[in-house]
Amino acid sequence: MFDIKWIREHPQKFDEGMLSRGLAPQAAGLVALDDKRRAHIAGLQEKQEQRNRASKEIGKAKASGDEKAAQAAIEEVAKIKGILQTGEEESKKLAQAVTDALSELPNLPHPDVPSGSDEADNVELRRGGEKPDFGFEPKEHFELGEALGEMDFEAAAKISGSRFAVLKGGIARLERALGQFMLDLHINEHGYTEIQPPLLVRDEAAYGTDKLPKFADDLFRTTDGRWLIPTAEVPLAYMGADAVYAPGDLPQRMTAHTACFRSEAGSAGRDTRGYLRQHQFYKVEMVSITSQDSSESEHERMTKCAETVLDKLGLHYRTVVLCTGDLGFGAHKTYDIEVWLPGQNAYREISSCSVCGDFQARRMNARYRVEGEKQLQFCHTLNGSGVAVGRALIAVVENYQNEDGSIRVPEVLSPYMGGLTLIGGEKV
Repeated sequence: MFDIKWIREHPQKFDEGMLSRGLAPQAAGLVALDDKRRAHIAGLQEKQEQRNRASKEIGKAKASGDEKAAQAAIEEVAKIKGILQTGEEESKKLAQAVTDALSELPNLPHPDVPSGSDEADNVELRRGGEKPDFGFEPKEHFELGEALGEMDFEAAAKISGSRFAVLKGGIARLERALGQFMLDLHINEHGYTEIQPPLLVRDEAAYGTDKLPKFADDLFRTTDGRWLIPTAEVPLAYMGADAVYAPGDLPQRMTAHTACFRSEAGSAGRDTRGYLRQHQFYKVEMVSITSQDSSESEHERMTKCAETVLDKLGLHYRTVVLCTGDLGFGAHKTYDIEVWLPGQNAYREISSCSVCGDFQARRMNARYRVEGEKQLQFCHTLNGSGVAVGRALIAVVENYQNEDGSIRVPEVLSPYMGGLTLIGGEKV
């Protein structure tokens, strides 16, 4: 969400930001819409002044015994009162029109974000880990999982339809181990507070974290009007709604391991095989609420926390900064971490860490006090996958596969697996 006052003062800068997002100039239309609202309010204020003057005339007329003049003034006050009541409703509609127009627009890119039209223009920053050296042709995760009898897509389709999976045995336990390992890492080593949030949220929470109205088609809605969360970012970040943080309260760092639900609207035909793009999946999410001057350093820190997960799992990855054309709706700047999947012979996104500036905080009215200043400041919010558990499962299965189809358990996960070191072969 943007401050219309800031747009009035910086129309060229705003339009340049929209242009970098592939949108036409917006400032003039927004200012014109707000001018209409302001003119209407000015008209109401003038009517209120007329009402005040007429009210005074009633007293004067009654004091002088002029009942005719008093009655005329009473009728004028009643007439203006009706106009004001109707005008107040119109004022609300005009204010909502400005808010609705602003809520449809994406965040402005950070000056450091590279220009580009799509993912091909993203810029690689660094790589971590080493690609595994196989002496055989590596298989994809679903080939391995189905051969082991521990990934069952047919059973899931019978139960729920496409884009669902049933995990069994060692692979089911491996996914659970991954989530617990990530949580422990972020809590014990990275200083995040574990949260167990609701998986159903109200409109206000989805709107405040920029998922509505833009992504309504990508969400699942319940019969009572709530939404299944597409990511734990929604309830975690919205915990800051209407908050006023005292000096020293920031940053707030939270993490959660939750199921996530997405309709995958617009992804028809993409990644239809396997576990990569599901309607229901698990993710460990990181959310930070910070002051304005510390959000960029927090962004670097959060990204490093996500990279550490892959370092400890012994997975090869690369970190890229997204270009303007690939930047998410609410993001000011985003780093994607792409893990190497040998079965696909490709890098695939496993974490996306974004700094949103005050874009979400304005929507949900999250503010903080600055020592020695009276005026409250809007917080900055950040979110990042720490990491997507299902995609981590895919990466481990493909990178730790043996020629006979068994899967080695990464050393760091063995304690979470009851000492199990191999899935599909020897048990210990």
